[in-house]
Amino acid sequence: MAVLAVVTSSPAGIEGGHLVIARSLVTAAREQGYDAHLVVTPDYGFGRTLATYRGSWTAGVREVAGGRRVDQVISLRYPSYAVAHPVHVCWLNHTMREYYDLWPAFAASISARARFKEGVRRALVRLADWWLLRHRVSAVVAQSQTIQRRLLQDLGVRAEVLRPPPPQRAYRCDSYGDYILAVSRLAPTKRFDLLIRALAEPVARRVRLVIGGDGECRADLQALSTSIGVADRVVFAGRLDEQALTMHLGRCRAVCFVPFGEDYGFVTVEAFASQKAVVTCSDSGGPVELVRDGQSGLVCEPTAASLASALAQLMEDRALSERLGRNAAAQVAAMSWPEAVKRLVIV
Repeated sequence: MAVLAVVTSSPAGIEGGHLVIARSLVTAAREQGYDAHLVVTPDYGFGRTLATYRGSWTAGVREVAGGRRVDQVISLRYPSYAVAHPVHVCWLNHTMREYYDLWPAFAASISARARFKEGVRRALVRLADWWLLRHRVSAVVAQSQTIQRRLLQDLGVRAEVLRPPPPQRAYRCDSYGDYILAVSRLAPTKRFDLLIRALAEPVARRVRLVIGGDGECRADLQALSTSIGVADRVVFAGRLDEQALTMHLGRCRAVCFVPFGEDYGFVTVEAFASQKAVVTCSDSGGPVELVRDGQSGLVCEPTAASLASALAQLMEDRALSERLGRNAAAQVAAMSWPEAVKRLVIV
């Protein structure tokens, strides 16, 4: 039985999408007969970026508990691809986006002194990524076309695309209820502020919203919903456990996911698995690759007015929501974890 180590890095106490994908891959690999183990390397955050890379570089992944030799490593989020193993496939979730596509906004938000310091770190990290993804891994597979394109543009690295299927949960469709569900970490790039502002548009005055997730923007988002007069139609449900997540996915009318330049966004396929359409924006990255406008969801412009119109359309037309949801379920049914394991395991 081949032994696999699925490796990703993560800040302490943070439950990111890459961890859900990593755990799902471990489960799927075990179901396919492999002895799979999750290894999490540390992410020390800004100011200690080089220490984070050093932590993955020096991580021991040649053996697992019990002294069994690891036959292959599959790494995900930066900089887990720095771990050393002769058989190493990187299924890339994302690099450090603040040093890539988010650099202009990030640099503009800090002082000139900090910008110089971060600029030096940025140059070192990009050089390290360029070397690691060429010399430290056997193959690079991107989790979306968005990631594939960034790899080629930023680092000259070519990669095939393999999109993660929905995590293994008990998805169901109980009804097409009276609210829109939005689930993600409450961070600036997820653009919950755009979604809340859409509710203030006259066309969306009857749209109700449940927000699942927590993060640094929660207080600001709550204040925004109050200041523009939509607080009575927005529920901040906090972080959803698996039972609460599948319950809301099963009962909502549709799911709204409007991040900026998202790498993948598995919320989309989780909604599809629950027979729910997804509303996203034309600049949302990974979700746009999955949502077929007018077939499995709606793709709108990244404005409050356009988003409000799309949400109102689904809330006013239950039959449309049901039809798009059925199409979405059929679309995601073609994605499977056994196929993902088959493509990623090379031993």
